[in-house]
Amino acid sequence: MIKTQLYLISPPDVAGDFPARLERALAAGKGVVTAFQFRVKGIDDQHQLAALAQPLQALCAEHDVAFIVNDSVPLAKRLKADGVHLGQGDGDPKEAREELGRDAQIGITCHASKHMAMDAGEAGADYVAFGAFFESTTKDKSGAERPTIETVEWWTTLFEIPCVVIGGITPGNCAPLIKAGADFIAVSGGVWNGDEAAAVEAFAKVIDETERPAQ
Repeated sequence: MIKTQLYLISPPDVAGDFPARLERALAAGKGVVTAFQFRVKGIDDQHQLAALAQPLQALCAEHDVAFIVNDSVPLAKRLKADGVHLGQGDGDPKEAREELGRDAQIGITCHASKHMAMDAGEAGADYVAFGAFFESTTKDKSGAERPTIETVEWWTTLFEIPCVVIGGITPGNCAPLIKAGADFIAVSGGVWNGDEAAAVEAFAKVIDETERPAQ
């Protein structure tokens, strides 16, 4: 049985000592952390973004972790990243595929919408992301409809495309999502708001102890 995996998402600020923190998290999550998303807001300059991303991308390569760029197909192409994650207003998966090639991992935010998820799958997405499941300190989802455990169960029962769950997830609340069949748990604040290595180890323990349905 394939276990649920951890998908780390960067905090908004990746300068300063963040590369060292990422190194600690990846080392603690060997075999559990399989993807890292570069999500930096408020900077439009591609040169500056690339300069921030490159040391993090190198660390991911050393640890055999996929490096995914949030929102920007041009930045993903420039960095030769492993993939791109697109929100509902960030571009078309088919166009991203044309730009990045057939091997790129393309993920799509679907919030709580089954319809969006099915559309993403038909458009060639490699994974769909549902969330936010819980209150998030990283991204304001106030007013947005929340997906449920049933959303995950429905998707994983009917479709082979992996699903990512996101939004306020912690070691204390992730077990039901694992039991529902989530392929990836995406975490930002749940790791970076404290001791990143301890947080990753705590997630790994829950993942190891929680049975995921065979698929």
